[in-house]
Amino acid sequence: MWRRFVAKPAGCFSQRSLMHSTQRYYRRFSPRQSLATPVSLGFLGWLFGSTDYSAVRKDIADIMDDYDWDDGSWGPVLVRLAWHASGTYCAADKTGGSNGATMRFKPESADDANAGLSLARARLEAIKEKHPNLSYADLWVLASYVAIEEMGGPEIEFKGGRSDAKDGSDAKVRCGRLPDAAQGADHVRDVFYRMGFSDQEIVVLVGGGHAIGRCHTDRSGFDGPWTRAPTTISNEYFNRLFEEEWVEKKWKGPRQFEDKATGKLMMLPTDMVNLTDPEFRKYSQMYQKDEGKFIEDFAAAFKKLTELGC
Repeated sequence: MWRRFVAKPAGCFSQRSLMHSTQRYYRRFSPRQSLATPVSLGFLGWLFGSTDYSAVRKDIADIMDDYDWDDGSWGPVLVRLAWHASGTYCAADKTGGSNGATMRFKPESADDANAGLSLARARLEAIKEKHPNLSYADLWVLASYVAIEEMGGPEIEFKGGRSDAKDGSDAKVRCGRLPDAAQGADHVRDVFYRMGFSDQEIVVLVGGGHAIGRCHTDRSGFDGPWTRAPTTISNEYFNRLFEEEWVEKKWKGPRQFEDKATGKLMMLPTDMVNLTDPEFRKYSQMYQKDEGKFIEDFAAAFKKLTELGC
């Protein structure tokens, strides 16, 4: 964790980011289980066919930090895994969603929108082997909740019970349902309205998801982070959106935008609609001004997203 502080100037970290890092340190290294316990709950769960979610949470938290991975944390890509597994839901015919974990199968696993997520799935494989009674579908969602909490975000109540599909027979229907970052406001609404979200929920989900992580040219074709604190859940996405001057990036890649001052931050065409569309802009301004409201609404919207199709 401290390597991240050495590598970046102090000005890159907000007060919330610094507080989150301190809290995360104590969560990771404080005792979580009595040393006097003769038999672990995880072992009893395995013996009697149940899952000790506290043990799973600890195992997920233990694999989060990795200084050889992006910005030093697997958190953002674990959130993306659950997001993409859940964001295939269609409210009209009740297909798709977080149940089934069909991204394990083709053609969904090979969908361009899911490029790079095989790495996240592989990262969780040892935890699945350790907790065989836990479905992949539940593991992916729980991993995203732990990641959000470890990155300073809200605690989200987890409800298990998702099952795993036995094959890829339902995987084909899910392809092509995720957002295309090169599109505009109409496309964004089409995708999220299909799942049953409002304009306000669209804005808070995009703002929360893009507060963390970065794009990679070898996966999405786009490049760069949205914020200067890409491993911290906050309303920084909205701060950057309104406080920076955004210009089109001149390069050979797909159309994206960069901050004029440094060229080190980026926004996608779908991000820019949060500035140009009147309804999206209204909610974006609200979340820029009120981080507490953002955190509360993001928790509710993300929980709703990851329970679609269950």
